[in-house]
Amino acid sequence: MLAPSYRVVLCDVRTDQVLDVLPITDVSVDDYIGKIGSASATIPLPNRAVAARARAAVEPGRTAMWIERGPEVWWGGIVWTANLTSNARGFLGLQLQAGGWASYLDHRAILDTQQAVQVDQFDIVRGLIDYSAALPGGDIGIEYDEQLSGVLRDRIFRRYDVPRIREVIDQLGSTENGFEWRIASYRDPGSGRRIKKLQLGAPVIRTGASDIVLDRPGPILSYGWPIDATVQATVWQSRGASSNQNQAAESLPLLSELLVADEELAAGWPRLDGTSDYSTVIEQPTLDAHARADLAAALHPQTIPEVTVALDRTPLSPALLGGTVRVRIRDDWWTEGLDHRYRVVGLAISPPLRGRPETARLFLEEAA
Repeated sequence: MLAPSYRVVLCDVRTDQVLDVLPITDVSVDDYIGKIGSASATIPLPNRAVAARARAAVEPGRTAMWIERGPEVWWGGIVWTANLTSNARGFLGLQLQAGGWASYLDHRAILDTQQAVQVDQFDIVRGLIDYSAALPGGDIGIEYDEQLSGVLRDRIFRRYDVPRIREVIDQLGSTENGFEWRIASYRDPGSGRRIKKLQLGAPVIRTGASDIVLDRPGPILSYGWPIDATVQATVWQSRGASSNQNQAAESLPLLSELLVADEELAAGWPRLDGTSDYSTVIEQPTLDAHARADLAAALHPQTIPEVTVALDRTPLSPALLGGTVRVRIRDDWWTEGLDHRYRVVGLAISPPLRGRPETARLFLEEAA
């Protein structure tokens, strides 16, 4: 069976107008829930004509890159850097590095104070997306639906702090009773249009109706299973914005309540202090909610195991993010056999090369 081909569609970031479609090599694609995905690819430049096309189409910061696998859109984002290379034999290539659509929000700041009073947290996010798009040159076509989380928030984002929009959304989602978010890329099955859509899920993003079973021996080629206590904590305190009302006095930050996991200490765990900073948070209840969420995550931090799967044995796609898989492993470590459900929170694709099959590396967390 022929391996599916990969190609890059280069478009204008603001209008999504196609600039060119070019073959690529050395493709690497990853996408995650909770952090920005990335992609890299090299456009071979075998002659002047192709070099001229690439020069005309690629302008970092202004060029969008969609990666297609066969007829399907598997990834989308913005080219941020390009590197022209020439090897010892004079063969030219243009190496592209791109970040997922959420990386655009790292380049957008809140320049006008935004306030929400008893507003659903999903609507706060959509309001920030709308604010970003309403400013001249700020609309890159991010779409969304109208679902609600049922959790109301009071928030004020001050222009004096000049916060980045992605940072604000991350902080909002990481508080108590928070949510997950990402901007997905896919092709609309009806119109064939390329879509960049905001996905929101409270408390987590979930997709798919049934589990995919992954076995070793079987389609699982390899795996890694970290066991890590470096981020564990049994005591927590968070720090907020600094008070600056009296210029003659020392400016001190807002502090959350000191949280102590008494049950864990009584059970024999040592005291492990954890802290976090929220420099734009000015309300005590908001800071306390962040601290409680941070301690809950640090008490029993989730390990993120990863499994590498051969795609010719188990068809997967980036649409699996947020879905669940059933992992079954039997080897010298799992002598009794591991059989457990995990949610897919990250995915990295490696296209086929000579002597190497097409693979997907899945990053997993415990399924609820």
